[in-house]
Amino acid sequence: MELGLAHWLYLTGTILIILTMLFRQNVVVPALVMSFFVGWAFTDSFIAGIQVMFNANLTAATELFNIFLIIAIMTSLLRSIKSIGADELMVMPFQKVMKNGHIAFWVLVVITYFLSLFFWPAPAVPLIGALLIPVAIRAGLPPIGTALAISLAGHGMALSSDFILKVAPELTASSSSVLTASAIGEQTLILSLIAGAISLVIAYLTIRKSIKQPAAKNLTDWENSGSDDMKLNTEKTDVRTGKFSPIFAILVPTIFATIVAYVVIATFSNLVPSIEDGAGSSLVGGTALILIMIISVFRNYRKTLQEVSDHIVNGFVFAFKVMGLVIPVASFFFIGSGELAGQIFGTDPDHTPAFLFDLVKASESFIPNNAFITAFGVLLLGMVSGLDGSGFSALPLIGSLSEALANSTSIDPVTLASIGQIGAIWVGGGTLVAWSPIIAIAGFAKISVLDLVRRSFIPVVIGLVITTVCALLLF
Repeated sequence: MELGLAHWLYLTGTILIILTMLFRQNVVVPALVMSFFVGWAFTDSFIAGIQVMFNANLTAATELFNIFLIIAIMTSLLRSIKSIGADELMVMPFQKVMKNGHIAFWVLVVITYFLSLFFWPAPAVPLIGALLIPVAIRAGLPPIGTALAISLAGHGMALSSDFILKVAPELTASSSSVLTASAIGEQTLILSLIAGAISLVIAYLTIRKSIKQPAAKNLTDWENSGSDDMKLNTEKTDVRTGKFSPIFAILVPTIFATIVAYVVIATFSNLVPSIEDGAGSSLVGGTALILIMIISVFRNYRKTLQEVSDHIVNGFVFAFKVMGLVIPVASFFFIGSGELAGQIFGTDPDHTPAFLFDLVKASESFIPNNAFITAFGVLLLGMVSGLDGSGFSALPLIGSLSEALANSTSIDPVTLASIGQIGAIWVGGGTLVAWSPIIAIAGFAKISVLDLVRRSFIPVVIGLVITTVCALLLF
């Protein structure tokens, strides 16, 4: 297909969004405006351009609603667990394990990683920060060490693969016809573990000499440190601890640990029946809903109906706060997909241009046919896109671009998409961007968020570079 005005406007919009991210500005307005202009140019109708702007958002909301739902449900479950005091009991055994600062660092890594796989780092950080950071500091781990462990393990290693909830893989695959969330999830799990292991080891080596001997004075000095702007106001929950709290403190993690084990075994072996694409998050979400209802019954059976509703409503509020801006941005990139563009324009998908694919196809002669350059180019694009502070908004672009670039190289599009996703979320999800959710981590640790970003830079960049090389060698 010959490139028309709509193609060039789509390219302009893509560049504009990336530049907006670089200048640390919100990308919603550029995405909406350029969706309108692309629609106007393609349909040759001003009115249709306005309709395209709405239809693109409607299509994006429809395609991504399952992601909002799983975030809302898991956040609701965490609030439900907190309401009976089981959250404190869940982490209490780990407090006894933190004998010194060295052990405390790795205990924080393990707990953060596990909780972040199910609840995402943002909802899990208040639990970890309030209950375990003081224990780790008393054990001798410096505040910056606690923040590095939580940030790299949660917002980096766990969130970049998102292996259980599959929010990130589904976003990456959403604008492509050849990518699947399960395939991306498998590769990003391996790559995220590589990046996490490298960055965490380097981070640990940089702070190990500042680890002190365990002492109550460590905690006292830390509690007296920090300014008001580093303190975090968290939403209070009406906690009602009862005789069933210890049971749920054991039951909930046991159930989810079993699900994790099953999903991993089913993914990487034939010992148990395989799970269809997307079924893993459905299993987790359905289980979470059952647990919410059961917990509410045991907490106060007379208020079960109201409490379950309140938890779910609050879960949706949180989900739309953290993911709401993704819809208008994703809607622009969905226009670049032939199949989804057909829905947006109301045309036959077989005769609707895939703008991004067409642009890459037309520029193939200018793109070096080199797997190494292509892979690091996608990594760089992912890292740049993460400058928006979420790491999620440009994942549909990464998926579309990976599919298009795979035709000019020998790299599997899944591998390219996985590399881009890892780069985007490690940067924007909360390790190298000071205006991201790691503000909460810095607040709990009573340190400057800029110090946290600065100390994370070298470990994360080295980890991502080595991970990209490993991806080319492994896949």
